Amino acid sequence: MNPVSETYVSNHPQPNHIFPLDFESVQDVVPDSHTWNSPLNMFNIDESSKHVIRSVALPVIDLDDPNALELLGDACQTWGVFQVMNHGVPLNLIKNIESESRRLFSLPTEQKLKAVRLPGEVSGYGLAHISKFFPKKMWSESFCILGSPVEQARKLWPDQDEADYSKFCEVIEEYRNEMKKLSERLMCLMLSSLGINTEDPNWTGSSSTGEQKDTLSLLQLNSYPVCPDPNRAMGLGPHTDSPFFTVVHQTGPGLHVHRNQVGWVEVPPLQNALTIHIGDLFTVLSNGRFMSCVHRAAVNQTRHRLSVVYLHGPPMDVKVSPLMKLVDPDHPPLYRSVTWKEFLDIKAKNFDKALDQLIQTVELGEDGKYIA
Repeated sequence: MNPVSETYVSNHPQPNHIFPLDFESVQDVVPDSHTWNSPLNMFNIDESSKHVIRSVALPVIDLDDPNALELLGDACQTWGVFQVMNHGVPLNLIKNIESESRRLFSLPTEQKLKAVRLPGEVSGYGLAHISKFFPKKMWSESFCILGSPVEQARKLWPDQDEADYSKFCEVIEEYRNEMKKLSERLMCLMLSSLGINTEDPNWTGSSSTGEQKDTLSLLQLNSYPVCPDPNRAMGLGPHTDSPFFTVVHQTGPGLHVHRNQVGWVEVPPLQNALTIHIGDLFTVLSNGRFMSCVHRAAVNQTRHRLSVVYLHGPPMDVKVSPLMKLVDPDHPPLYRSVTWKEFLDIKAKNFDKALDQLIQTVELGEDGKYIA
């Protein structure tokens, strides 16, 4: 196992006795193992009402708009989530990744379980990594890809069907390359909106030895099967993502984001748009200017929904801390520095309170100003 896999697995253990439900076997009643009855009370959210607001519009940003930088910065600070148009990802590629995802999840359960994600593995078929934090199971299944998809794809499609797994792998690699290019573009825009030049030395791209390292990414395909009683089930429980941000493609309604003083807001599946969620590490990097987005996924009684999620983060062993240009006597550093590896361990123990564990006490002068 490579070092990245070892780090991720140690903080996201997958119990080998918990596998996704055979959803096709469920006809009329949601089993008790998947029935969500009581509010979760996570992230200081009042969930007494299940009402989802559909009349509030999320920021939609055309990346070719001359005002895109200003609009994006405002969306990051006020929403923590936004949608982008004219993002440069070929639309036929988005259709291809959607088609390959459907082909994967339509395989018989016994075939998908040949690529199940067991302890010691990151890539493969199984439950969402956040499942262990919730008392009930979720109405979803996922397929994670870290590194090359070939090994797991061969398990799904036997060697005699090489064309099947080769096509899947080609689409995955092409999609991941396009996501990396888009993510680097978005990262530059986000930092520029904060007045940060990405050419500033050691802003987040170097290890403690000064060695330049590439960013880390994880691709996750999610399937939300048709559910006989959507009011009693949850596709994905409320959570924030840990990296800098995630890029999401969804095939239908079901993604909800939470905004303070507003409640749960539905994210419409706009044609040709991608949804961007700010993650926990960008909250640290921006010294609290950008807040990570709490989101969840609902299920549907008549429509099978898919999402393709690309997580963009720093190298595992690179320290992330509030950028010095965002720290001054009036704005002390809110969080201590942390690597993604360390933060995953913190989140594995504290989940919705993980960021709180990074809040630090700073020394203030007699005038109440931060003493650098």
